[in-house]
Amino acid sequence: MKQNFLWAVAFLTIVLAMLAQERSQSPAPADFDVIIRGGTVYDGTGAAPRQADVAIRGDRIAAIGDLNTARARTIVDAKGLAVAPGFINMLSWSTESLIQDGRSQSEIRQGVTTEIMGEGESMGPVNDRVREHMLRAQTDIKYDIKWNTLAEYLQYLEKRGISCNVASFLGATTVREYVIGFEDKAPTPEQLDQMRELVRKEMEAGALGIGTSLIYPPAFYASTDELIELCKVAAKYQGKYISHMRSEGNQLIEALDELLRIAREANIPAELYHIKAAGQENWSKEDELLPRIERAQKEGLNVRANMYTYTAAGTGLDACLPPWSEDGGYPALFKRLRDPATREKIKAEVKIDSDKWENLYLAAGSPDKILLVGFKSDKLKPLTGKTLAEVAKMRGKDPIDTMMDLIAEDESRIGTIYFVMSEDNVKKEVAKAWISFGSDEASQAPEPPFTKSNPHPRAYGNFARVLGKYVRDEKVIPMKEAIHRLSGLPATNLGLDHRGFVKEGMFADVVVFDPATITDRATFEKPHQYAVGVKHVFVNGVQVIKDGEHTGAKPGRALWGQGKVK
Repeated sequence: MKQNFLWAVAFLTIVLAMLAQERSQSPAPADFDVIIRGGTVYDGTGAAPRQADVAIRGDRIAAIGDLNTARARTIVDAKGLAVAPGFINMLSWSTESLIQDGRSQSEIRQGVTTEIMGEGESMGPVNDRVREHMLRAQTDIKYDIKWNTLAEYLQYLEKRGISCNVASFLGATTVREYVIGFEDKAPTPEQLDQMRELVRKEMEAGALGIGTSLIYPPAFYASTDELIELCKVAAKYQGKYISHMRSEGNQLIEALDELLRIAREANIPAELYHIKAAGQENWSKEDELLPRIERAQKEGLNVRANMYTYTAAGTGLDACLPPWSEDGGYPALFKRLRDPATREKIKAEVKIDSDKWENLYLAAGSPDKILLVGFKSDKLKPLTGKTLAEVAKMRGKDPIDTMMDLIAEDESRIGTIYFVMSEDNVKKEVAKAWISFGSDEASQAPEPPFTKSNPHPRAYGNFARVLGKYVRDEKVIPMKEAIHRLSGLPATNLGLDHRGFVKEGMFADVVVFDPATITDRATFEKPHQYAVGVKHVFVNGVQVIKDGEHTGAKPGRALWGQGKVK
């Protein structure tokens, strides 16, 4: 009996030992999903960097520090690399390109994890009139409009699948088009009430605020008082006002005064889109513009700006025409351009350096500084990449006549690049701690349909250019400040929830890049070239860029404004 008992004890001991050995050989559960090891961590606050590991669990940053003993399913070796919050594009025109290609290739490969939309025109609200306008304006990218509000559009993108996060301002132009149309007229009291109600609904649904682009019709037709009324509604929901001002040239200072008045009277934070002094005769105004903004800041106004890092602007060829020529919308413009008497009237006004409207034909200084990059019709696409001067010479016509002919033939605004800025002024802006960065372009890829037109090279290089050209090569600002202004500063200005910083509990939007090699490669002649130097990108904890290549992942989300009544 005793012997049987001893045998049983021995057998049980052997079984327990075998089980213990089996348990010790099986993998222990991971502490984290991802650990980014050994990088130089810039947290987005502007503080000095430190060597640390960054751990991700789910969609959040879970730990930062010495995590040598911790385990993770994915280990990223960041030795010799910078680890930073994902960058925020303060002025994105990826509204259509993300429908075509949700990968956001040209942006995500620069470390951009969030794109902010809504410069003047936004993708909602939509009624029959706005829908007709949006469909008529489509060029290389074709899409159905399956939403009625701005919030529904952002949800549509998220459901469709995007690699980046997206948020949007409500375009005051779109609100005007929805209620009034495309004519040069003031809203009636009833129409202004309708406009306020649209703002209220979209702000409650998560719009970031009001966006304007006041050099372009029909936005040009809006009075300052009209904009103040819309902004007063947005301010109740902690919204912001962001503006392509009424002038960036001859009336630059007066346009700033209008923006400051709107900020004061509506009690709303304000920001200048793509701050600049356009046209050589206006370059000296930069030295009045920047101090004037800083005085307003000292007086208590919450005023900021964003910029792109190039000396050329990009917009439509129709920005050379007087605003009255588009009274009634594009169909009315095309009709006017086909009428000999009206053409002569337009031509006469284009030749006058007026303070009444922003004349980019004269601001460029010469038709050889006006580069044609985006046509709608296949017949005219061979002219892509030529200057207006070259096309005028080919056709044997005056440049202004050529310009009007092209717009009428293409029945579009024609994508155009204008060389109107000074590199010295760009550096002055880069040096200002309150200016963030935006591409003012759509995310692209070097493949059809994107290659049917030429974008501004800022689509592929704006953010890499900050870190390569202005930080590393020219030492205009230190790396820690640049990263703050690419991440923490815009996230704070916008009030984005748990974004913009590498801190525990924040959403895991993280970029890992090589400070020694990051650079832009896109040029005006060959714009479809990816930037280099970004090694890894995570969006909401999911790896989108791995070893410099896109994983195909689309974890991007729609982000929302604070949307709470004060």
